Amino acid sequence: MIKIFLLAAVFFTCTNAYNQTITPDLQDASKWQVLNRTAESFIENDKKGIRFNEAPGAGLMILRAGNFTNGIIEMDIKGSNKMQQSFVGIGFHGKDQKTYDGIYFRPFNFKSDDPVSRAHAVQYISMPNYDWEKLRAEFPGKYENKIDPAPGPDDWFHAKIVVNGKHISVFVNNQQQPSLEVDKLTENTGGGIGLWVGNNSAGSFANLRVTLAPANQ
Repeated sequence: MIKIFLLAAVFFTCTNAYNQTITPDLQDASKWQVLNRTAESFIENDKKGIRFNEAPGAGLMILRAGNFTNGIIEMDIKGSNKMQQSFVGIGFHGKDQKTYDGIYFRPFNFKSDDPVSRAHAVQYISMPNYDWEKLRAEFPGKYENKIDPAPGPDDWFHAKIVVNGKHISVFVNNQQQPSLEVDKLTENTGGGIGLWVGNNSAGSFANLRVTLAPANQ
């Protein structure tokens, strides 16, 4: 098992090319920088990826060269049904470990009996100026949504994030309709991509695939 010791955030990046698809090896530690987590490689049926431990604070994971502007980021993700301890997602257009846009999921809310909690299943953030608390307070219901049909909170699910200029669409488990559609809150048009876990959260990631599209598609 490969173990990687992280400090607090990790971003994956890629070289721009028209409709080029990249499938980076999450287990190749020489290509990644990592922060504030321990990561462990695993192979589980058709899933080959990495698993992060729980720790205070957020963590992210970055490939070391290139730039992502427009295109599709997709991968398999697994969180858990631990209340307020499962936040798993993807950062993109990263400038550094504190400045990035992101989409993340709260699996413990996927099938909650509370409809308000269910509506907090998938979330957009734009750090450092627009975290979830600010967005929920100032724009309730605009930058987060339910997932229907919802995956099991302890199950693998497939996430696809489509970035086209300022517009972001999030699809779960190959559904035809997006679970979330938002417009970016920053003018950043490119940067790194990274795996993301939130405060006190573990998480598993596999089968990362990035399809690049030209700017202003």
